[in-house]
Amino acid sequence: MSAPERIPPRSVTGVDLLADGELTVRGRIREASNAALYCTVSHEGREAACVYKPVAGERPLWDFPDGTLAQREVAAYEVSEATGWGIVPPTVLREGPYGEGMVQLWVEAAPESELLALVDGEEPEPGWKAIGLAEVGEGRTALLVHADDERLRRLAVLDAVINNADRKGGHLLPTADGRLYAIDHGVTFNTENKLRTLLWGWAGEPLAPEAVDVLKALQESLGDRGALAARLSGLITAAELDATRARVAVLLESGRHPEPSGEWPAIPWPPV
Repeated sequence: MSAPERIPPRSVTGVDLLADGELTVRGRIREASNAALYCTVSHEGREAACVYKPVAGERPLWDFPDGTLAQREVAAYEVSEATGWGIVPPTVLREGPYGEGMVQLWVEAAPESELLALVDGEEPEPGWKAIGLAEVGEGRTALLVHADDERLRRLAVLDAVINNADRKGGHLLPTADGRLYAIDHGVTFNTENKLRTLLWGWAGEPLAPEAVDVLKALQESLGDRGALAARLSGLITAAELDATRARVAVLLESGRHPEPSGEWPAIPWPPV
């Protein structure tokens, strides 16, 4: 008997496999704050590793009263795909062993990739962007920086669109082939400004021309008859969809990366 075919991230067949395959729970991811199960999904000789987050295992959040974490995870994937950047791994909403939940293709990160660092001094070295000062113990502070990386800059734009309230370093998955994936998008799409991220290095700077083109395409697809609007309408509320449209419009009008509002903690804690 031959070994099952492994499905790489971003393949259409991978999405089909996630949606139609048989889920088998292999273990629990203990670091997760909500129920997150490591699984395999198999169908007609194909197999892939994935994460299954059942709605039944979600903890209610007072400031995200509508919908579910699972729905917002899938909505973030839909927006990511609409950008053409493919930042979020293939993600579907489906029934599983513990009821309806989010199922996302597992991505193996390359541990040697360095995207975040703590450095001495008040200014970052070339190739790095400053996030802010962080306490490192015994009264010492260090400068928290992230790489001046096009992949992270794209993600900063995506996070601004989906209003990500929890972009931590542990949610970044650089792979051996040079791609960057991002995970854990359960606290997104709020109607209030809740952007909280480690990727403030471009705050206030002009958007890259590529990002402007992507935002224009998103604006069209988010229109009343747009394809993305149709996909999101079953995942987030009408008010959240309108707020997403508004955020895209503000980004295009300003032409710049957003800056911290001062009304909400700008950096998640813990940052990793």
